[in-house]
Amino acid sequence: MAERMLKFTTVERTTPPKRAAETRSGDFHEIYADFIDAKASEQASRCSQCGIPFCQTHCPLHNNIPDWLRMTAEGRLQEAYQLSQATNSMPEICGRICPQDRLCEGSCTIEQSGHGTVTIGAVERYLTDKAWEEGWVQPLIPGRDQGKSVGIVGAGPAGLAAAERLREMGYAVTVYDRHDRAGGLLIYGIPSFKLEKDVVMRRTQRLADGGVEFQLNFEVGLDATLDELRDQHHSVLIATGVYADRDLVVPGAGSAGVTPALDYLIASNRAGLGDEVPEFVSGELHAKGRDVVVVGGGDTAMDCVRTAVRQGARSVTCLYRRDRANMPGSVREVAHAEEEGVVFEWLAAPRAVLGEADRVT
Repeated sequence: MAERMLKFTTVERTTPPKRAAETRSGDFHEIYADFIDAKASEQASRCSQCGIPFCQTHCPLHNNIPDWLRMTAEGRLQEAYQLSQATNSMPEICGRICPQDRLCEGSCTIEQSGHGTVTIGAVERYLTDKAWEEGWVQPLIPGRDQGKSVGIVGAGPAGLAAAERLREMGYAVTVYDRHDRAGGLLIYGIPSFKLEKDVVMRRTQRLADGGVEFQLNFEVGLDATLDELRDQHHSVLIATGVYADRDLVVPGAGSAGVTPALDYLIASNRAGLGDEVPEFVSGELHAKGRDVVVVGGGDTAMDCVRTAVRQGARSVTCLYRRDRANMPGSVREVAHAEEEGVVFEWLAAPRAVLGEADRVT
């Protein structure tokens, strides 16, 4: 049955059921269950349908959030999905990993009035998962052949989104990536408890089925120069993402046992995918039985502390140089980490790393 709108004064904010911390801390599965149809419609009906939708203006993609929330509340789920994906190539991924609490949901008018934000991210995830189940996600249909090709360097979210749009416009598209799977940090950086890998793989498979060619295990500069790619294609797009780490500038920072966050997360994700990862097997990039300290307060830091918990670390501590109110990471992620046993030390930063060069103490 369709719900009427503006029910935020009578219906409380509710998120999908979340697994208990003691249960979820032992595996890498997603922590939230799915909304049932009635609950998604009910939560969408809390939207106040603002004249100036701050949720939409604070979304980097400017998704038409109020309209697809209204459609969801009215039971028009297929239309709601179609509208949500009109501005977003991967709505089910954004519904899982976007920091909604500091973007759309954090800007929600009813949140500012004290009634609790609409659960925009959970509804977005629900709509797209429902679309995959019901067959509403259409195959990628190439546009009229342009007779031109584009090479894209990087198979992360930017490269994949560009490949989809270009293929729809009728261009031949080849995506090059140095990893053995497409997806970039969606596959290798973000842990599975936030984003299950099959969610990403079905998106990349849709692109491949639509004629996008993937050249994997291909590193530009080794397997071909950029000039050679320019000779092969009419245009080349560089979409290599942000893999550079910020150095820890304190005495002892170069000692064994001090690990860049992405090296650690990539090793964990590869092991979870069934790859042979010597550094993981040897314990060099495995937290089991260790006292782990993570320096930083962003979303990558939260991924690290929560991964360490699941790997069986003896203790996990997060150091952040500012206070909790000024932490850049998602408030929701911090709460998840605390539930799972992570200790936060605010207004704290390392002065030095102690121990010998070959063994941090």
